[in-house]
Amino acid sequence: MSNRFTVTNWAKHASVYEVNIRQYTPEGTFQAFMEHLPRLKRMGIDILWLMPITPISIEKRQGTLGSYYACSSYTDINPEFGTAADFKMLVDRVHALDMKLIIDWVANHTGADHHWMVSNPDWFVKDEAGNFTERNGWKDVIDLNFDNQGMRAALIEAMQYWIKEFDIDGFRCDMAHLVPLDFWINARKACDAVKPCFWLAECEVVAYHNAFDATYAWWWMHVSEKFMRGEHGLHEVREVLHAYSQYPEGAIKLFFTSNHDENSWNGTEYEKYGIAAKAWAVFACTWQGMPLVYSGQENPNLKRLAFFDKDQIEWKESPSLDEFYRQLLQYRKQSAAILEGETFILPSEQQGVMAYFRKKDAEVVLVLLNLSDKERATIEVQHEWLQGSFINLFSSLRYTFSAKEHFELMPGDHLVYIKKGN
Repeated sequence: MSNRFTVTNWAKHASVYEVNIRQYTPEGTFQAFMEHLPRLKRMGIDILWLMPITPISIEKRQGTLGSYYACSSYTDINPEFGTAADFKMLVDRVHALDMKLIIDWVANHTGADHHWMVSNPDWFVKDEAGNFTERNGWKDVIDLNFDNQGMRAALIEAMQYWIKEFDIDGFRCDMAHLVPLDFWINARKACDAVKPCFWLAECEVVAYHNAFDATYAWWWMHVSEKFMRGEHGLHEVREVLHAYSQYPEGAIKLFFTSNHDENSWNGTEYEKYGIAAKAWAVFACTWQGMPLVYSGQENPNLKRLAFFDKDQIEWKESPSLDEFYRQLLQYRKQSAAILEGETFILPSEQQGVMAYFRKKDAEVVLVLLNLSDKERATIEVQHEWLQGSFINLFSSLRYTFSAKEHFELMPGDHLVYIKKGN
């Protein structure tokens, strides 16, 4: 199987940032969020992914504000966030900073009072009694009927509308695997005919790379969490990474330690990863793939954000992990070793220590992670790539290594040593 579509150049090596407009500012609007754009640009973000910006159904609404993922229209804008003019201004500002903006697209279902229910009731799945229904256990949505060609055409037309009217740059597609693959292939053909876009799928079905550029690394995240709970060793983590390496050429995996679902329902990265939260973030930014940062991770955000109610991020004047992410993401941008290099995982007898090289031509990156709370974890690295002058990414200190070195790591330590190409 090969990719049916080519990844647009600007997306190939991008870093993604997920924006929760409701919780981002006291106002919860596009205009208020715009103030953060220069900071996110400095941090090294390339693509902003906005959680759904469409209006939310009143019927069966959860909490006071409802779920972003229960829309009442595919072509209107949630008035809580602002106007169409505000959104267009946001897209234009993002483009002026040489960044891109993609929107969340929920194709599997709508909210429980979508206007199509009145105008085109046959566009929805019905139960045996003829009632609108839903098949996945969510309380506030109803499923679309993909056997209906008219519905498919209208949905694709709605996706094209956002590209034509607002010049958006692509889609993050919610629960993509619940929607037939042939729909996504047709949608992509139609949308890319308007403008080449970036397509990210919330799914982990390899075949969906026939339509999508990138898919979630859910499997890796779940195995890494089990490792932290002592249910797996690093061997299982490496097995997942090997499986990803067998994906079709050009297929991108999205790595993350948090996102809107994880934060709200399963816990912050500090609840899940503890002292190793930053070390796993370093992994996500230095492994082959695409890193995702969720709203507030750079703050850092230590609380679960309410999903259906207002629960704003309390921004510090200077977010304390802003520099941590800036160093990682800005170096990643210009590192051929991280973006396109070969990977060599080092053996470690020390449980909880993950060590690997990334290399391209003369540039070598050595990553050492203590993913445990073990004091003074040690690792001996013996490899011909460990020769010469290296700089520690975070401290900027210079070291001279000679093919065989011992390293001692404190709990949660994350060391990145760089030997620049000639």
